[in-house]
Amino acid sequence: MTVYLDHAATTPLRPEARDAWLEAAQRVGNASSIHGPGQQARRVLEEARERLAATLDCEPIEVVLTSGGTEAVNLAVKGLWWGRAADADTVVLPDGEHHATLDAVAWLAEHGAHVRAVGLDDAGRIDAEAFASSLPGAALATALVANNEVGTVNDAGALAAAATDASVPLHLDAVAAFGHVPVSFRDWRGGARGRSGLVALSVSAHKIGGPAGVGALVVAREAELSALLHGGGQQRRLRAGTQDVAGAAAFAVAAELAAAERETEAARLAALRQRLVHGILVAIPDAELLGDPIERVPGNAHMLFPGAWGETLLFLLDREGAAVSTGSACQAGVPEPSHVVLAMGRTDAEARQVLRFTLGRTTDEADVDAVLVVLPGVVERARAASGARTGAGS
Repeated sequence: MTVYLDHAATTPLRPEARDAWLEAAQRVGNASSIHGPGQQARRVLEEARERLAATLDCEPIEVVLTSGGTEAVNLAVKGLWWGRAADADTVVLPDGEHHATLDAVAWLAEHGAHVRAVGLDDAGRIDAEAFASSLPGAALATALVANNEVGTVNDAGALAAAATDASVPLHLDAVAAFGHVPVSFRDWRGGARGRSGLVALSVSAHKIGGPAGVGALVVAREAELSALLHGGGQQRRLRAGTQDVAGAAAFAVAAELAAAERETEAARLAALRQRLVHGILVAIPDAELLGDPIERVPGNAHMLFPGAWGETLLFLLDREGAAVSTGSACQAGVPEPSHVVLAMGRTDAEARQVLRFTLGRTTDEADVDAVLVVLPGVVERARAASGARTGAGS
């Protein structure tokens, strides 16, 4: 059995995106060169930027291509910090953010930033009132559109409106949301003008069937960001370096396909998720679905298995040919409790007893059923091993 249920970590490359990458990669020419081959490469690049902008509902000039979601997040958070007003020194940071954001803000804190935390509710949702009340006087704020671990979808429009009202620049991390739930930079900006409200939004290609190593940060025209990289002045001087024409072309194709199929695929994946969750709860009655049961990324099933360590479950499922995760892939291999589950008010033990199943476009009923066949035995063995381990340490 080989079943892949870790699409939130990365999802298979779409054949169409692969073909677009190969076609563009065979072209000779630096998109910054002024000769014929260079300008041909520039056309491919700018057409890809336009196509990406259409799927993100923004202007092409606002799309800054990056090496992935992590760079996009870092450019947004650090760039907004370095471009902040002189009298502002606070970053508004909800609990449960992705480590790309947490670690970037931690680095800023080491260099003088003050961090104002915002809690999550028991479904993993950012408390909108607490978020709004934390904004006045802040240098910037950041928030997830959808939580990458438990899958809960936040009210991005409300968060952006609160930032506009408080005149605080906001970055939204849409890496886990793009291609799975509606994403509109224009709509979320609403009536925002100038340098406050929603000014930056990060996305990544490999979460939607594009290649790894490609991402983008949407940056409003009026935003004041400082660059992370210097040395060429490309992309509004926000991201220097030779631009990845092939990666951009592949990303654009993947984004268009994901947008075209989003509604039908969301319904299909939600049904498969319900099949998986129902099967788990029938076979393992004390298991629990974490996160909002309705307002969540369609293919995400984040389950708590009391008495079974998550890393043990992951190892045993892997031995059976099923790939899942205990949380963010960026933390894979690190046996620590989920900071998201802790932020939801759960205990340290519960935060170590979770698995994230994430379904994607290649997932079918046979995959779900195959996991359901082996999972009860895996949980039983994991509980026995976890009990022995706990006993040995007592």
